[in-house]
Amino acid sequence: MDTERSGHRAATGVPGTRELLDALASGDGEDHLRMADILAGLSRQVFGMLLFVSILPAFIPIPGVGGAISGPATVLVGVHLLVGMRRLWLPRFVARRGPRRASLQAFQRMLDPWLTRLERVVKPRLTALIEHRAAAMFTGLLLVLLGILLALPIPFTNYLFGSLLLLYAFALLERDGGLMLACWMAGIVAIVVFGILSGTLATAATQWLGGLLG
Repeated sequence: MDTERSGHRAATGVPGTRELLDALASGDGEDHLRMADILAGLSRQVFGMLLFVSILPAFIPIPGVGGAISGPATVLVGVHLLVGMRRLWLPRFVARRGPRRASLQAFQRMLDPWLTRLERVVKPRLTALIEHRAAAMFTGLLLVLLGILLALPIPFTNYLFGSLLLLYAFALLERDGGLMLACWMAGIVAIVVFGILSGTLATAATQWLGGLLG
């Protein structure tokens, strides 16, 4: 299977998640990477990489900080997909900011065992669930809702939502519709359990809309 995956990558010229992460993590840990530079040169994988990098703060072990950063960034990715945008647009203040390379290096070490396991089963398949406009819009809707939930101060959920959103990013980066289907189901469960049943999502959405319209 590894040979088949490598052959597909070589044929399409599309790097895998590990290759992208290795490239970003390689270098001086004190370097500050701008989002515009991280996403430069990516086409089909740009939304997956933006989501991947956006989730990093969710794993900061400081209550309220990670979700406040990762949540809105996740919503931004979701909105792109929801409205059917094919090209990425970033506000200038976002494009100029980004993580330190040391943060990516630490994240790489944390993810390495999981990436090794995932790489054994993840591959480009059922790509219509990634590329079809209706499927991308549904993914975007789920990302918007999950991003709102991540931004809310719900105790002990940052790692849960962060891990789930990493799988969304991995599915987008690897063009794996099978994994995306599993992410859809897990996302719906998370939204129902933490958002709809608790009333948290409805309250947050009302406040956000009130702020926009006010």
